[in-house]
Amino acid sequence: MRIRTSQAGDRQAIAALHAQAFGPEEGPEIASLVDDLFADPTARPLLSLVADEHGVIGHVLFTPVRLPGHPDVPMQILAPLAVARSRQGEGIGSALVRDGLARLTASGTALVFVLGHPGYYARFGFRPAGARGLDAPYPIPAQHADAWMVQALGHLPAEPLQGRVRCATALDQPRHWCEPSEQ
Repeated sequence: MRIRTSQAGDRQAIAALHAQAFGPEEGPEIASLVDDLFADPTARPLLSLVADEHGVIGHVLFTPVRLPGHPDVPMQILAPLAVARSRQGEGIGSALVRDGLARLTASGTALVFVLGHPGYYARFGFRPAGARGLDAPYPIPAQHADAWMVQALGHLPAEPLQGRVRCATALDQPRHWCEPSEQ
């Protein structure tokens, strides 16, 4: 398996992977989100990585976010991450996340956010963001508050960073910030 930057020719395979990995309820919505982010000029510069083993078996996407009052602090969000169901549990997702974080560190990104399972993302250094005064674009229900996480990769300004994070237009929609049962 090798991890590489995705190419335009990978887009159909990436959409199919997300649809399959997230299942019939969430898969079409996630695949559509990925397509929308690829087309969204506010999602630039993006980092799209695939795990390739005779085809796309994993994908992770990072897109820029901003924090009002801090336009010079480079920040990204990890959304989404998918691994083929038949290959889950083999470390493919972890390899994609680690590679992405290394590339973002090298590019000077200061913070990376994620909305995901705390038990999974904590292993990469992510910690609850709300407790640090960094709010998700839309309110996260109290029972899921620890799922909104952040990791510092680089140099941060001396003044504390606080406020509501804003995402690319395609991701900055309420439906992407709640459980399907809460919609």
